[in-house]
Amino acid sequence: MGSTFNGLVGLIILALDIWAVLNVLKSGAEVGIKVLWILLIVLLPVLGLIIWAIAGPRGNVRL
Repeated sequence: MGSTFNGLVGLIILALDIWAVLNVLKSGAEVGIKVLWILLIVLLPVLGLIIWAIAGPRGNVRL
């Protein structure tokens, strides 16, 4: 049961990281800033996602 839960949490984090990267790519930030944000999100998946949610560039994505 524990490994199934850990796998599900990992999958959710992966999906959120992909969503964050897509938002960074759609944002109006400069290319260098986009690269730095994407590197932060990819290299530090959980911490990078939290930092991006607080201070990162947002794309104009409609829900």
